[in-house]
Amino acid sequence: MPSSYLAPKGTPATLLEFEHQGAALIAETFGEGSRTFLLLHGIGMGRSVYLDIAQRLEGKVIALDLPGFGEAPEPKRTFTMERHADFVAAYLRHVGAEPVVIIGHSMGSQIGAELAARHPSLVRGVVLAGPTVNKAARNIGAQASYLLTDLVGERPLVIWRGAREYLRGGPHLLRKMRATIVHRPERAFARIECPVLVLRGEDDPLAPMSWCQEIIDAIPGADLEVIPDHGHGTLISDSEPAARLIHDFVAGLPALPRS
Repeated sequence: MPSSYLAPKGTPATLLEFEHQGAALIAETFGEGSRTFLLLHGIGMGRSVYLDIAQRLEGKVIALDLPGFGEAPEPKRTFTMERHADFVAAYLRHVGAEPVVIIGHSMGSQIGAELAARHPSLVRGVVLAGPTVNKAARNIGAQASYLLTDLVGERPLVIWRGAREYLRGGPHLLRKMRATIVHRPERAFARIECPVLVLRGEDDPLAPMSWCQEIIDAIPGADLEVIPDHGHGTLISDSEPAARLIHDFVAGLPALPRS
């Protein structure tokens, strides 16, 4: 049975295992308000690592364990980023969610970009946090090196939560990493029509400034914010600066039409 990880004490949460086409994801939903945030995790992670940012978001929060991550069972075949996006879209339609503000971290930024490009009616805005994979370094060796470099300067909480989830990722993690590396998110960026905010930790080697600049150049009207003294785990611990920037971004989004 899935566990509730993220809802603040005293706040009821709904847990759902959504099955579709032979695979499943886990969704934890809590909070209420005029905005709905969809939290998409990074490679080897799960929703549990985002306790800090989830409890700072003001509105309804939907946090997912994507197929094969966190508490979600391993699918028979490794998902591409495009299939992840279509799977999440099926879930959003299943629950009748209003258009969401995607917060995609690391691999989740790739899935979030595909979701916005492929299913625009489901998306109100997109936050790409620590966006991967830099097209100048699309190989496992480079990405592993960047990850180790980032971990040297990360807070212990980030390292502990990340290590726990990577161990839960099991023997299929290398195949999942390959799926992120062969993806070409720039093809999705060019098709996004909703507002976009790119968040980068100042010390994040996995999302270099040159790559973030390419992203905002590819998406008309996209904004870039750099968070000082943070690395790749800017949403995992000490997330107050990221939460503040996300709320400022959401405050500027067009209001949803009344039904």
